[in-house]
Amino acid sequence: MYDWANSVYSLTITSAVFPIFYAAITHSGDQDLVFAKYGLPAQSLYSYALSAGFLLVALISPILSGIADSTGQKKAFLKGFCYLGAASCAGLFFFSLDNLWPGLVLVMLACAGFSGSLVFYDAFLPEIAEKKDHDRISARGYTMGYLGSVLLLIINLAMVMKPELFGIPDRDGLPARITFITVGLWWAGFAQLAFRVLPDDQYGRKPQGNVIANGYRELRKTWQELQSTKRLNSYLMAFFVLNMGIQTVMYLAVTFAKEEVKDVDAAGNVVPIGDASLIISILLIQLVAVAGALLFVWLSKRFGNIGALMIGASVWIVICVAAYNIQWAPEFYLLACGVGMVMGGSQALSRSTYSKFLPETIDHASYFSFYDVSYYVSTVLGTFAYGLVYQLTGDLRNTVIIIGTFFVVGLVLLFMVPKHEVEVVRVEE
Repeated sequence: MYDWANSVYSLTITSAVFPIFYAAITHSGDQDLVFAKYGLPAQSLYSYALSAGFLLVALISPILSGIADSTGQKKAFLKGFCYLGAASCAGLFFFSLDNLWPGLVLVMLACAGFSGSLVFYDAFLPEIAEKKDHDRISARGYTMGYLGSVLLLIINLAMVMKPELFGIPDRDGLPARITFITVGLWWAGFAQLAFRVLPDDQYGRKPQGNVIANGYRELRKTWQELQSTKRLNSYLMAFFVLNMGIQTVMYLAVTFAKEEVKDVDAAGNVVPIGDASLIISILLIQLVAVAGALLFVWLSKRFGNIGALMIGASVWIVICVAAYNIQWAPEFYLLACGVGMVMGGSQALSRSTYSKFLPETIDHASYFSFYDVSYYVSTVLGTFAYGLVYQLTGDLRNTVIIIGTFFVVGLVLLFMVPKHEVEVVRVEE
């Protein structure tokens, strides 16, 4: 249910409604109003705000996870980041060109709230289920997230396109602004169902002494154990590279489509793909991802987790080859279906595989902080590489080559993950 709650941020705020709203606020026709006023491109500032949110979490989550493990306060940190993200999303109601900088701070904090909460949320998986159930439960979480986010997005799109049905005045972007409040309420509201049943201080660890020093010691111990666990360490490296490709596709597929994919209007003229078509593709990705998550659970039972992830990496490579050659909207819809199928499975299985590979430990938040830091740092590096290749070559299709390279390297690294766990060398405090 926490996946159901927080995934509305990913779809409405990062993918569908807010990016279009942001472009409308910061542009007048072809003129970038932000660039004219501040000398910085509006889209660059938006990407910097997201990157700042990811980097903030990457910097603070390891020590916070150590504190959470040493004090038994994982759920308290989960709640804190959840409410920070939900309140920041609702605060975007006030976003305007005159409030650009406070608005970008809210963009950063919403990203940090979403990203930070996942560190502690993911760490509950090994505490609420046996290893044999990790794949199924992780997939169930992603499935609920895809369905919940699509449901709210459909409501929000109806609100934006037909505000009179909801009694909302169609002025000053009010329908779109109200959708940001719905995201905050949905996120914080449905999260209560998860908070009610997730265990609280399951191992009876109470705060003692200097919690920051204890948190640091907990983190250091986990890092040393991770370094001595060959299988887990090897998998984390493969995940890091694969995630560079996956997240770059997720965050920038729409940008690629707007520049490179063509459509035909009612008069038979060739035009760039429209916003409505892009939203259709986003919905396709989310809905097909439900089936993809379930498919990869079956593949993991048939071929093992690493084998299933290798199949996924191979499919990603094929998708990159296809993306390099697509030209038209119908082709992009088919590609979106392929992305959804492998995206859902790759994400669900990546999380559960890491959980299943953990040694016997109660420091789950600390271990998952390294997983999630890898997730966010690889996201930043992947999107940076995308932008750099485009800047150097001036051809957006060349970015597909670098993304495909990530999947090829990731596939090779998966081959190198040991089949059996190497015993952990325990580090005593």
